[in-house]
Amino acid sequence: MNPTTTPALCIDALRKTYDNGVQALKGVSLDVAPGDFFALLGPNGAGKSTLIGIVSSLVNKTSGSVQVFGTDIDADRDAAMRQLGLVPQEINFNMFEKPLDICVNYAGFYGIPRNEALPRAEQVLKDALLWDKADKMSRTLSGGMKRRLMIARAMMTQPRLLILDEPTAGVDIEIRRGMWKTLREINAAGTTIILTTHYLEEAESLCRNLAIIDHGSIVEQGPMKSLLAKLDVEGFLFDIEGNLPAALPAIEGATLTAPDDHTLDLDMPRAMDLNRVFAALDAAGIRVRSMRTKSNRLEELFVRMTTKEGNA
Repeated sequence: MNPTTTPALCIDALRKTYDNGVQALKGVSLDVAPGDFFALLGPNGAGKSTLIGIVSSLVNKTSGSVQVFGTDIDADRDAAMRQLGLVPQEINFNMFEKPLDICVNYAGFYGIPRNEALPRAEQVLKDALLWDKADKMSRTLSGGMKRRLMIARAMMTQPRLLILDEPTAGVDIEIRRGMWKTLREINAAGTTIILTTHYLEEAESLCRNLAIIDHGSIVEQGPMKSLLAKLDVEGFLFDIEGNLPAALPAIEGATLTAPDDHTLDLDMPRAMDLNRVFAALDAAGIRVRSMRTKSNRLEELFVRMTTKEGNA
């Protein structure tokens, strides 16, 4: 196989049935290209954690195959795992260790000698903006710093493929956006990233391709832009001057509701001319002060795809 065309991750007909009979994965097939920033989305219980667990050799599969840059995890587990870094959702380092020691000791688990690990730890901590905290107790770090330390630790092995499981869970938007910058830099340097997240605007902002998994099956996958283009409905919120009238105007093909006395909620086909809406509002004596997009498009796609699969 040509190294330039070898997927960073190749999953074929992957199945997992637990001892209690639950089918967590039902023949999942998925390719992630080298250098991609890829989103794996799905509701709780969809199979994301099982999939990540199998890829990272933490969960035994029932059948199917997984290859990391062409190396089968069954044929040569160690070689496959040396190319992979995992950032779990839970903070799982020793809070009474220093960030420098956490990174160096982690490298030791992978056979990296200390004289090589020390300069590498300095670099990853600098990249994570944590070098000034290298000799502080990790328990003193903020929540965002602890998340960045998890990423820095995973980068100690210089993985070609980095998997992040809800990396920004529980942190505020300012910290989250700072972490987005870090992840973009890691990806730009050549590391393939797979991201699972419940912050769907995060996936839309960061990722070029995605797969949506639900009930153990992939229900949609492809380029982010192509999938978003499939949506034929968009939503807006209008802030209204004064109070709304008792009866709202009827707009053919659109749905107009009033969450409160000063706001209108509009769903309309993408092909509809928004001027039609404004004309109807103006005729009803409704003056729009400002408008904004109601929700991100990826969230609409996510809900639509998982609902469609559930009703099939």
